[in-house]
Amino acid sequence: MSGIATDRNAAASPAAADCGCRVSDGAAHAVVREAMIRISGGSFLMGSDRFYREERPVRRREVEGFWMDSHPVTNAQFRRFIDETGYVTFAERPPNPADYPDALPEFLTPGSLVFRKPPGPVAIGDYRVWWTYVPGACWQRPEGPGSDIESRLHHPVVHVTLEDAETYARWAGKELPTEAEWEFAARGGLDGAAYAWGDELYPDGRQMANTWQGRFPWENVQTDGYEGTSPVDAFPPNGYGLLDMIGNAWEWTSSRYTQDHSRDAASCCAKKQPGAHLTRYVVKGGSHLCAPNYCQRYRPSARQGQTLDTSTSHIGFRCIVR
Repeated sequence: MSGIATDRNAAASPAAADCGCRVSDGAAHAVVREAMIRISGGSFLMGSDRFYREERPVRRREVEGFWMDSHPVTNAQFRRFIDETGYVTFAERPPNPADYPDALPEFLTPGSLVFRKPPGPVAIGDYRVWWTYVPGACWQRPEGPGSDIESRLHHPVVHVTLEDAETYARWAGKELPTEAEWEFAARGGLDGAAYAWGDELYPDGRQMANTWQGRFPWENVQTDGYEGTSPVDAFPPNGYGLLDMIGNAWEWTSSRYTQDHSRDAASCCAKKQPGAHLTRYVVKGGSHLCAPNYCQRYRPSARQGQTLDTSTSHIGFRCIVR
């Protein structure tokens, strides 16, 4: 997923609007309220020395307690927000040519990045082989004109930028989690484990998240049953009862991206600076496009930096209340 950040150049609270998902009973240090789960604060080992460089070094972090959405914001929840506010997402607005002086004319129309599977084997060194800027693609038309979300109302909303996610969160009386809060919650009490469910990717052969099976980006054998996104309750919750923390869709955090996670870097002024659309924030959790042969980021410690204006068919979000 790295390298797709500059997509324009590259080609009443909804908490109660639950999707009907059920979470595990008696999850340690977690209680449920209106589709949110209370996560008690604590100390944990953040990062990993076993996978990608940007996850290093492992360090102990402390987080305060907070409430977290039990699942990512769904298309149904986001549509309610749009209906009540009239908000227009970034992907639905005409880009400002001044922000993208080198962009080709076809990229100066409303749209977003869409994954399109190549018909056969390709070199995986160039993401442009499978990512396409599609005019008209947005949260309600995930593949572009002619597509819709009517059969995917309980899937995570995608094609949302950081601004879109923050605007929804304010409307809902919530916030986005920091990277540390998100990772602490994703671990579900399994401190230091490789995955949100333990140290085996497929315990007893079971698919625990919506990821890619096969040779990315052209062969997806769909062992997990899904080609693209899936309902947010399609896979087991973690130890805190949180659904879909891993795979399906990446999730925005409020933390500025740095080469390591030594601190939660944030700036209230980032958007006011020249070239601010290139400022990167952390996304976590991986997506349905993460594959062992290309992107092993279906783990709590995995992280990527995405620019403020990034919207794609595999990035969503969830909210917290502190």
